[in-house]
Amino acid sequence: MTNPKILDEIGSKVSELLASSPAKDLEKNARALLASGFSKLDLVTREEFDVQREVLARANEKIIDLEHRVARLEAELSSRPPADA
Repeated sequence: MTNPKILDEIGSKVSELLASSPAKDLEKNARALLASGFSKLDLVTREEFDVQREVLARANEKIIDLEHRVARLEAELSSRPPADA
């Protein structure tokens, strides 16, 4: 059987090699480039988007309620007899 200590050593050596390889530098540079590009865009997080969607839904409900209320008040007003001056 293989010694677990040897496997751990091999794993750590491979990790060290990958961490110091040009591929790791390339990944860092690519991430930095993408982060820079995204920061220039006017993006919002998913959480901010969901909050605004809820605010909009509540505003739409309020508008619908107010439209119904105005319609009822207009109907009530038009059904009243004219006031004599």
